[in-house]
Amino acid sequence: MRIGAVKPWLFLTPALLIYLTVIFVPSLYTLYLSLFSWNGVAPHKEFVGLQNYADLLLNDSVFPRAIRNNLQWMVGSLVLTLGLGLSLALLLNKKWRGRTFFRGVFYFPYVLSGVVVATVWSWMYNPTQGFINKVLETAGLEHWTHAWLAEPKLALYAVFAAALWQGVGQPMVLFLAGLSTIPKDPYEAAVIDGAKPIQSFWYITIPLLQETFVIVIATTMIASMKVYDIIYAMTGGGPAESTQVLSSYMYYQTFKFANIGIGSAISWFLVFIAMIVIIPYVYYTTKKSHL
Repeated sequence: MRIGAVKPWLFLTPALLIYLTVIFVPSLYTLYLSLFSWNGVAPHKEFVGLQNYADLLLNDSVFPRAIRNNLQWMVGSLVLTLGLGLSLALLLNKKWRGRTFFRGVFYFPYVLSGVVVATVWSWMYNPTQGFINKVLETAGLEHWTHAWLAEPKLALYAVFAAALWQGVGQPMVLFLAGLSTIPKDPYEAAVIDGAKPIQSFWYITIPLLQETFVIVIATTMIASMKVYDIIYAMTGGGPAESTQVLSSYMYYQTFKFANIGIGSAISWFLVFIAMIVIIPYVYYTTKKSHL
């Protein structure tokens, strides 16, 4: 075998070893644990096969809610986070004074820790001293005040608002990068042909941002499926399990209730759902872009 044929594999070997050690092997071990009933301490594990998966689907009242919350979070992220990110990118891509400053302002929350964001917004949601209720009271809208994180019907949306504030900066930056690669010639030709701004946006901007959309939508879906830190820090999955998602419920089952098998099964449900949603999308969009 020639050295030239081996050289690419030599460069790939470090990354491959890290991937196998950190991701692939632990994932297989987690799949193995999901077939057992074990508390993580006992010397022997009881093999139960697919019983953990069946119990989650048939006998667990929290698990379906966690899936529903994850899907709602994904839809909200795709609609609001991407929509706001694209809107801000279009606005900040124009040449006007101060746009660089506002780019930093909108991107800054994204670099903060989820726990920091959760702490700040938890204080803002405080029912008696919080900024949001104080503003509503000052505006004479006392009937709109709520204990935002203590009401099961509102808690998930309140947490999502905090996550939206934090996360909108990433798609904004990615869309800005994509917009910077679009030449001006198509827009100038569209103006000459009498196209309106909305037509230029729909028939020029959107198609030329296709590759950026693939990256942004895929990363947004992945992030929405594994959301954990901000929910754990703001509500801990409560009240009444109303903000529980798959990642937080996996943590509680594994480390709080010592149900290692159940927690491992939840993690693989998360993997299955992510694969079902993300792989067909990426395959379809990349295939379409190469036609």
